[in-house]
Amino acid sequence: MSKTTVAKFIASLPADRREGIAAIRKTITENADPLIAEVMQGNMIAYVVPHSVYPSGYHCDPKTPLPFLSVASQKNNLAVYLFCNYIMPEEDAKFRAAWKKSGNRLDMGKSCLKIKKIEDAALDVLGKTIKRMTVKKFVKSYEANVPAAGKKKAPAKKKVTKKKPVKKKAVAKKASSKTRKKK
Repeated sequence: MSKTTVAKFIASLPADRREGIAAIRKTITENADPLIAEVMQGNMIAYVVPHSVYPSGYHCDPKTPLPFLSVASQKNNLAVYLFCNYIMPEEDAKFRAAWKKSGNRLDMGKSCLKIKKIEDAALDVLGKTIKRMTVKKFVKSYEANVPAAGKKKAPAKKKVTKKKPVKKKAVAKKASSKTRKKK
């Protein structure tokens, strides 16, 4: 986790970015399940299922809380990483259809929603999508779609390898045999 706070992160942004991130954040916090926690991860505001709610954590790194979604200020846009939709194709399809129906242009990869100007964002659609995704529903889908989910990784055993000392005589013999072959 980052040492900066969400408030410090937002304050550090240029005015136009600050306004956009604040609007997205407000949409998320007003609609997210109360069990979701807001934290900083790197240069992103992350919304996670904390270990107190889901002790197994993220399957790739169980020390990390289960990611739900993240918000970032990228070079050319604001980005909303919707991990919650990524693992639920039916929710993702609903989200994409509703966004397009709103009349706003959808610029989205598998899970990354890119927003150039906050005025062009269908924040109501984002809010409704987040509201539908309870922690219980999200965790159930996560465990069904990610084979390693919910299973704690066994601590890795350190493999101790002993290097065999090189015998000086063998090295000397090899060197002398190479010089003989060259002659």
